[in-house]
Amino acid sequence: MSAPAQPTGSRRAPTAFPFGSLTPDAGRGADPVLVEIVQGSLAAVEREVETAIARTSRSPMIRDAHDFRAGIHDRLLRKLTGRSYSALVHPVARDFPLDTMREGDVFFHNDVYLSEGGIGHLPDLCVTVPVFAGPDDDRRVVAFVQAFGHHDDIGGAVPGSMPSHATSVFEEGLMVPPIRLWDAGRPVRSALAIMTRNSRMPESLAADLDAECAACLMGARRLGELFDRYGVDTVEACFDAVIDRSTQTYRREILAKIPVGSWVWEDYAEHDGVDEPRLHTQRITLTRTPADDPDGERLVIDFDGTGPQARGPINHCGDYSDGVFLKKWLAPILRNLADTPERMAELDVNEGVVPLMELRFPPPGTLLTPVFPAPTNARTFVILRLLGVLAGVLAKAVDGRMPADQETIRYTGVYGEDLDGRPYLMREVLGGGSGGRYYADGEDTIHVVPDSRNLPTEFTESRFPFVVESLGLALDSGGPGRFRGGLGYEKQLRMLKDAHFMSIADRSILACWGVNGGRAGRPFQVTIDPGGPHEREVDALADDEPVRAGELIRIRTTGGGGWGDPLTRDPELVVRDVRWRKVSPEAALADYGVVLTGSLDDDSLGHDAAATEAERASRPEPGDAFFDRGPGYARLSGGAVSAAVDHLDGAR
Repeated sequence: MSAPAQPTGSRRAPTAFPFGSLTPDAGRGADPVLVEIVQGSLAAVEREVETAIARTSRSPMIRDAHDFRAGIHDRLLRKLTGRSYSALVHPVARDFPLDTMREGDVFFHNDVYLSEGGIGHLPDLCVTVPVFAGPDDDRRVVAFVQAFGHHDDIGGAVPGSMPSHATSVFEEGLMVPPIRLWDAGRPVRSALAIMTRNSRMPESLAADLDAECAACLMGARRLGELFDRYGVDTVEACFDAVIDRSTQTYRREILAKIPVGSWVWEDYAEHDGVDEPRLHTQRITLTRTPADDPDGERLVIDFDGTGPQARGPINHCGDYSDGVFLKKWLAPILRNLADTPERMAELDVNEGVVPLMELRFPPPGTLLTPVFPAPTNARTFVILRLLGVLAGVLAKAVDGRMPADQETIRYTGVYGEDLDGRPYLMREVLGGGSGGRYYADGEDTIHVVPDSRNLPTEFTESRFPFVVESLGLALDSGGPGRFRGGLGYEKQLRMLKDAHFMSIADRSILACWGVNGGRAGRPFQVTIDPGGPHEREVDALADDEPVRAGELIRIRTTGGGGWGDPLTRDPELVVRDVRWRKVSPEAALADYGVVLTGSLDDDSLGHDAAATEAERASRPEPGDAFFDRGPGYARLSGGAVSAAVDHLDGAR
């Protein structure tokens, strides 16, 4: 399916929703002590909901990998909690007016194109529960508790519902627009039967949905108690204050760090599963407006120049509801401008960030504005890349004081029949290294979803027909730099029975970029039977790669980019990294110019200071590109080692 023509000057109109405040003074008169109590209560309820889901769900993706999250929203559909991103209530309120909702209702949806931008692909299932409060004769909707997460299987062309070669959303699984899944406290069995009938893993899907519905209903009761204790008007004033305080904090502590001006940068996905690998462009022109701008002091993020809609499943529906979901998805990148890492961790991302960002989208028919029924199951290639594009364009604006790139999610797994002949699906989300920072190395094996993790070996070996022979850090995967990129995983699985391997991953040709003299990290790589007679590399987008019993699957995930010239890294830190098996002795010399002495075997490892100084002095001067994309970029760019936007004096 080819991308539709892009009409000049057209833009998908945002859906109108009741943005604004709950109280006439936007919460400015709320008791500050009570605001703290309410905000703490919201956070506690959110954690209680997530804990309940984790303890009562059944699928490995939800229970063990923790690839889900909860959120609390007010009746204006604004997100109040900021620990994690969540989906949106907007599609539920669009199709079910608040005055038609009843206590005990649970709403469900996973339809990407009818989710107002809140759902990225069909395996992300979302449940929403309205919270009621007020006197018995006038109880009304005052808030919402929501949970959504990545489930094992919702049908479609391949196990796991993420066909890497899909050319239509109809190949990706069951699409469900907003429906009542529970009606006034009673499960709608017919709807549950349809969903489980379409899944290859019906028992775990049913159990997960039960867990999520029960947890959100429990959260709604907890929130109802908060309203009963303090009164609806008082709590809603606190909601306004929570959001307004976040807006003012970001304006004072983050926006103030960005100079007035405009900058442009772009990055790329490398393949879409259908066409041959090429550069799928995602571009941001960032404009920081002055305080006297007629439309206010804000960041204007313009995606013009983003590439055409892909034939394969890497598209993301970002241009709905004025981009509200995408604003909250991108906002955590801004926290890197906080004064300290400790302060960064304190900054919540709730609806308060929305007024500070204006998103401008290209016409329909691009990677960010796909037209139904374009496939979307690998949309992580776009939305994760956009985090890096925003970080890169901000790096140009703030003299490099942003982290280098990271790619901290990809889906791998195996499926087949276990040793007893029962069908199984093992799906895992593996992280990677985060980028080096202007003050510290990147972190190892980071996962983009808060609290998510790799699957425990004890569980997988007892349930699936393979042995985890090793799980550790991928040597040399972090990008060299004055501050090194974090390392990715190396995981090795030995199959006990014939199976099929699957992968939805990016950054297998391109790499996580380095910044300000730092170099790119190592890309993603999967090798089957390494060193054996059938050794072969597996494409990063694979649905059904055969693996024989006895063969080893070696997975190496991405390392983060480096920050700063690696020849300025403290040699003692390089020696420490070699001792810790994060950097090889060969890379110590090749990447850092450090001449080692002694041996790892007898703990005598050190370095020759004079020889190291001479080695570094003999190296040629680095190029003038502000970003290093790694060697894979030349393969897809026609031989160029950098783009025009990679230079500080280019495309500004």
